[in-house]
Amino acid sequence: MHPAASQAATRISGSADYDTTKCPGPPPAYADFDTYPGLALEGSLDGCLYTKVTGTHETPSGVYLETGQEVFVGRLDGGPMGTFTTGYRFESKWDAATGVEVHGRCQHPIIAGSGTGGFAGATGRLDFKDFPGEPVPYVYRGSVG
Repeated sequence: MHPAASQAATRISGSADYDTTKCPGPPPAYADFDTYPGLALEGSLDGCLYTKVTGTHETPSGVYLETGQEVFVGRLDGGPMGTFTTGYRFESKWDAATGVEVHGRCQHPIIAGSGTGGFAGATGRLDFKDFPGEPVPYVYRGSVG
């Protein structure tokens, strides 16, 4: 990585939960990013993440894999509003008997050139970890540059 690029990256972290009040729906240009309700992010990123699933795979042992695209609408550390898109890969393990998620994680690299407003030129990656059944079901960390 180029030294200047690493210096410009901002470490991010926070929590997330589905919230249809805060995140009522994706922007019009992303109307089909509605596979799940909007995911409200708090912390370094404040805004909504909307998802479009493009592929899934399940195994008899309870492994579930999912790929897709997302659009984030919001702010970084209280800065100006903007958007960026990601590609993502979600990996999880589910209890085959109960259908309840045991654990999960996903990686969301920001798509180069997708940023607008406060995210113009954004690069980086978000990583989420699931905490099924907990009051804060998702946490994220990563960097935005």
